[in-house]
Amino acid sequence: MYILPSLFTAGNIAAGYYAITQSLQGSIQEPHHFDYAALAIGFAIPFDALDGRIARMTNTTSDFGKELDSLADVITFGVAPSILAFSWGFHMLPTTIDPWVREKLIQLGGFVCFLFLICGASRLARFNISNDPLPKNPGRPGRKYFVGMPIPAAAGVVAAVVHGFQRPIFNWWLAAIWMLLVGLVGFLMVSTWRFWSGKEINLSRRHPVRWIVLMGLAIYLLVFFSRLVLLLLALVYMFSGITARAAYARQRHKKVAQAEPLISSTSTTSTSTTAQ
Repeated sequence: MYILPSLFTAGNIAAGYYAITQSLQGSIQEPHHFDYAALAIGFAIPFDALDGRIARMTNTTSDFGKELDSLADVITFGVAPSILAFSWGFHMLPTTIDPWVREKLIQLGGFVCFLFLICGASRLARFNISNDPLPKNPGRPGRKYFVGMPIPAAAGVVAAVVHGFQRPIFNWWLAAIWMLLVGLVGFLMVSTWRFWSGKEINLSRRHPVRWIVLMGLAIYLLVFFSRLVLLLLALVYMFSGITARAAYARQRHKKVAQAEPLISSTSTTSTSTTAQ
């Protein structure tokens, strides 16, 4: 085991464990525990991004580190957000709701949160055995993409919504919307749609000085307007994959529609030539 990258992986696991404990302590009277859990998941994302890069930079990559990183991701970005999504979105529904509706929402919500966890674990397993996979809707040749939504980003969507609204869901139709969102995020993880990876960004190269100003502005917005900014970032990234898939499907349909008259005219010409 190499100590330096493993410390970042351990920090990832610690953040996930803390998020789980806070999710279990949250309540309508003390909603700040849910916010702490969401923030812990958010802080774990940089840890997850850094451990691999540090291992490559210091030439300390190992099979042990890869396996530990995958197990850490299952805990922090699979188990922790699924428990948070259930506790915040379904378990705290008020008793004033019709008892039958409340019971069914809690049951279905628990099942959907379990599907989120299964999809996340499957996404990690597919990533571990894939060698340079290509999405079904390829993008620009010079850019690198993830096949399916990465599990840290999926967990980030759950954490951003909880951090943005903070107070637990209090009526049935909001619980239904939350159920659809969690299920959609789970589906996007196991899809074969492309999501931007950002791997072509190289911070070691020279960049214009204005990037320092932009980074300072971004940090300022994240610190003082984190609820709105993180929610917008998470949703924009999620819908970027959906938009890219829809645009690719529309482009293919357009090409097929343009090719059909050519095929039919070719086939008519061949028929008349045969008849002559």
